[in-house]
Amino acid sequence: MPVPIILDCDPGHDDALAIMLAAADPAVDLLAITTVAGNQTVEKTTLNARRVCTVAGITDVPIAAGCGRPLLQPLAVADDVHGESGLDGPRFPAPTVGVVPGHAVELIHRILTEHPEPVTLVPTAPLTNIALLLTRYPESAARIREIVLMGGSTERGNRTPAAEFNVYTDPEAADVVFRSGVPVTMCGLNVTHQALATPEIVARFEALGTELGSVCAGLLTYFASAYNRLWGMPHPPLHDPVAVARVIDPAIVECVDAYVAVELRGTHTRGATVVDPHGYLGRPANARVAVTLDREAFWDRMVGAVAALGAARPGAAGGPAR
Repeated sequence: MPVPIILDCDPGHDDALAIMLAAADPAVDLLAITTVAGNQTVEKTTLNARRVCTVAGITDVPIAAGCGRPLLQPLAVADDVHGESGLDGPRFPAPTVGVVPGHAVELIHRILTEHPEPVTLVPTAPLTNIALLLTRYPESAARIREIVLMGGSTERGNRTPAAEFNVYTDPEAADVVFRSGVPVTMCGLNVTHQALATPEIVARFEALGTELGSVCAGLLTYFASAYNRLWGMPHPPLHDPVAVARVIDPAIVECVDAYVAVELRGTHTRGATVVDPHGYLGRPANARVAVTLDREAFWDRMVGAVAALGAARPGAAGGPAR
């Protein structure tokens, strides 16, 4: 039976492909897409989720907009990485997929309450919506099978030397999640940087011969230019789909058990994830921490998902990258 999931995201180039993977892979059942402020404002990330669903022909998954700012600190978007729209690169037609009324947290809570089995949450964005859910509806924790998130790192950061973007954007929310007692799997930069979108990978999307394959190639081409400009990395890591892939097939993403704490006060380390796989702190593990990616299996799943969506919706996507 496919695993029921809710994808909480802030599209975002890598979120866009995470949506496609979650919608198309038969191992998961995508119940909803919820959005939050992060890579761009929540208005833009919600519009981008609608754009992605429109071009990919994903018309039967509800989309709900969530929190417009972190719990305590001002929002600082990643327009240096994802552009002014949050999804710069390919041209997208006007979206035809709408948004359901009400707040994303209310939709998540309702699905958790009504679904016949526990649901896996897959946040690939700042954890504001998930923290609000756990604090407003603490009883919902019992209805969550696990939280498989993209965020954090066992090593260096990408927003500060110590902190990864999603956790840095709302560290208080991340702290709530890691201390919640819900099973957590953390897919951080140390593993997502193994999912590099090389020219050979981009060529695989182009070779699909569909408009959607060309859109994905355009997204990755823009993403590559941003990573090369900012970090001197010619091949960008495709972060967010790694978390989806872990749910699809846990063998794709190898994990170790560890205690994870979120630094909330450090002058230079606020937002860092302190990962303790060796038990130095004497605390029991509260997370599975991803360490190794089966690259071939990951990219086969990702390209296969785009192929399936593109074949079902020929000629429906936007034009070439600008």
